[in-house]
Amino acid sequence: MITVTEATATAVTLKRLSDEGVSIWLDDLSRKRIASGNLAELVATRHVVGVTTNPSIFQAAIGSGEGYEEQLGDLAERGVTVDEAVRMMTTADVRAAADILRPVHDATAGRDGRVSIEVDPRLAHNTGATVAEAKQLSWLVDRPNVMIKIPATKAGLPAITEVIGLGISVNVTLIFSLERYREVMDAYLAGLEKAKAAGIDLATIHSVASFFVSRVDSEIDKRLTKVGTDEALALKGRAALANARLAYEAYEEVFASARWTALAPADANKQRPLWASTGVKDPSYKDTLYVDELVAPGTVNTMPEATLNATADHGDIHGDAVTGGYAQARADLAAVEGLGISYDEVVDQLEDEGVSKFEAAWGDLLDAVATSLSSKGVEGE
Repeated sequence: MITVTEATATAVTLKRLSDEGVSIWLDDLSRKRIASGNLAELVATRHVVGVTTNPSIFQAAIGSGEGYEEQLGDLAERGVTVDEAVRMMTTADVRAAADILRPVHDATAGRDGRVSIEVDPRLAHNTGATVAEAKQLSWLVDRPNVMIKIPATKAGLPAITEVIGLGISVNVTLIFSLERYREVMDAYLAGLEKAKAAGIDLATIHSVASFFVSRVDSEIDKRLTKVGTDEALALKGRAALANARLAYEAYEEVFASARWTALAPADANKQRPLWASTGVKDPSYKDTLYVDELVAPGTVNTMPEATLNATADHGDIHGDAVTGGYAQARADLAAVEGLGISYDEVVDQLEDEGVSKFEAAWGDLLDAVATSLSSKGVEGE
């Protein structure tokens, strides 16, 4: 447990980050973290005001079995299917986390205190099934501070509009490209317009758009290394920040548009940019790179615990690090393109890989739960 003295010392940088308008969300959840009081402690001492989950996180948590034995036994006794068992366990964790974060939700009028849960990744290319799953998850968790995660695939875009139009808050995930990000914001505004027409109170609808960061550098850096020139190597570690900064520029443009201005008087909430995949993959980079250099008002940074701890210990929060960098960001991405590295090819590949990785993690989770149910005398179906 963190002592009071340690909490005071390590919270200074995180408070500074929060004061700059960045909401700190934890990119992790497990039953052990909930039951031990660790999540509540992070909320109390480390300015954590939200939680995100994904299939990989649940695979790691539930796959370990720790803390899930009793519920697995009950589910086995009932003879539920593997899919139902997974949803019962994941929604139970999200419900418990939502209860811990409910005071934050209430204090911020729903802006923060959010816990996200993702639709089944196998539905990423099926609009109707994604909408149905989002409605089911919202009903199962049954907490006002839940956010349903919908991937920003082509099929996901109309699903975002439909789900927002029903008054359900959405975390749009797996955004890599600037073009797709603009499509996501358009889908959100279309959803708000539908909700308004249906008489739904827009003040109750919140959304974030999860723009992935480190994976962009991982892929482009690999290609820059292959090019191997001094010019190419000098661009390593710059593409992801450039991409994110230009995403924020797009956010500023869309939420200053006439379309937004027409919705704002109905107490509509802006769809905040959320920096996702902020754990640094290249050990030669500072481990707080994607926190220090993406500080901007009205954003969310969702961090793995290692990144959260690193930021608390030695993060360098020096004010807005985004809005003054648009020209350089465009120049950096243009330089990458000039070396024959296709931006469109990279972001399309990353989206496909992102969906595939979550599908694989979900499959591993289903297999682990099937094994557990079978060991308790039930054949998983």
